[in-house]
Amino acid sequence: MLRAMDSAVSGLRAHQQKLDVIGHNIANVNTVGYKSQSYTFKDTMYQSSTSSTRGTGTSGGVNAAQFGYGSLMGTISMDMTASTPTYVGGFSATIDGEGFFVTKSTRNPITVGSADDTETIKGNDFDYTRVGNFKVDSEGYIVDGNGNFVYGFQGTWDAANKKIVFDYTKLAPLRVPSDVTIAGGEMTGMTINDLVGKALEAKNVKINKAGDIEVTVQVEGTDAKGEDAKFTQTITIGKVAIATFQNQEGVTKNGSNYYKATLSDNTGRCSVGAPGDGRATLMPGYLEASNVDMAVEFSEMIMAERGFQANSKIITVSDEILSDLINMKR
Repeated sequence: MLRAMDSAVSGLRAHQQKLDVIGHNIANVNTVGYKSQSYTFKDTMYQSSTSSTRGTGTSGGVNAAQFGYGSLMGTISMDMTASTPTYVGGFSATIDGEGFFVTKSTRNPITVGSADDTETIKGNDFDYTRVGNFKVDSEGYIVDGNGNFVYGFQGTWDAANKKIVFDYTKLAPLRVPSDVTIAGGEMTGMTINDLVGKALEAKNVKINKAGDIEVTVQVEGTDAKGEDAKFTQTITIGKVAIATFQNQEGVTKNGSNYYKATLSDNTGRCSVGAPGDGRATLMPGYLEASNVDMAVEFSEMIMAERGFQANSKIITVSDEILSDLINMKR
């Protein structure tokens, strides 16, 4: 009966949704890697009482007269701005720029046609995250804080050129080898003089700014003279992968600090590669803090609360008008 009441009800609903977004942001003020969300309104449908008409030689033009029916949710968008890195030490890293770590709950290697093979990358249901809280599981695989396998590019030893090479056409779960065989003074990417033997336990796993996963191994064997010898060496076993999107705000939040991207979403072209060389580098030992700005959230909360109160007041006034109409019969 009253347009004002209809408008106020829609306004209450829209402001409640804004408060829902604000509450979620505040709840995640200390969640590492969290990206805050912002809420906007839009006006809803209109009823035209008078149509807009142009002027003629005998009469002037008339503007449209319209009654609105309140507000609706406009957008809920993510702020992907990088937040303050916080030093935590250990086997951790944050991305210094745009991009996501690539993880998955299964450990199947994926062959990509190129770094820009969007269909293959998006079609394999990866979980993308900004939180590089890594550890090594019981089988030597590198996993994140939720147990997802961390994907990257495995290193192999190029005997001819005496160096580690990486196959950037294959995304594979990174794994620390349980042992490394030494032959002819060569050990998975390193030359160890004339030492011959087998590497013992790999330990002290760390990551550098270029995304190299490095481990320290101790080797026991015999040298060229046949005498017992020991050698400790740091070797590179792989590179962590970084995924970037043409429109990174188009990713979908999936909980547990993960984001999803599909072929049907608005993320656009997807590319995967190693840190550096045109991509963001890493900050070893750091994790990215939440980018929630408490000052902004509290000011937005006050505005939303006042908007909610104003709309409830319209409902109260509308109710009083209806009451007066009913009482007119007496």
